[in-house]
Amino acid sequence: MTDWEGLRAPDATEIEVMARAALATLPARFAGHAHDVAIRVAEFASEEVLDELQIDDPFELTGLYDGIPVTEKSVGDQPGGPDIVWLYRRPLLDEWAARGDVTLGQLVAHVVTHELAHHFGWSDDDIARIDRWWE
Repeated sequence: MTDWEGLRAPDATEIEVMARAALATLPARFAGHAHDVAIRVAEFASEEVLDELQIDDPFELTGLYDGIPVTEKSVGDQPGGPDIVWLYRRPLLDEWAARGDVTLGQLVAHVVTHELAHHFGWSDDDIARIDRWWE
């Protein structure tokens, strides 16, 4: 049995370190484009994001890609800031505890990979066809 005395949940910096470790394992053909994507960790998605996505429970959103997919970028695009993969710490921790069958690092890597797939132009349906993680 685990002695939970003195243990604490990973903070945002530790979650970001896990995300950057996942980026380091990407195949070379994706790594260059992924290098341009910023990683940000917040406790939860903002109310505006949740409203836009029509999500009532903030624990339902573990990550989000915010940017223009590579397949839609043009040389005429005005830079408005970096593309961002958002990771939501509390929902990640909640899902990790509820699942019990993966490490937190594996879960973070999966969410980062899923959100980067959006950066490369894949839809949720495209991702679901090859990724059975959520079943």
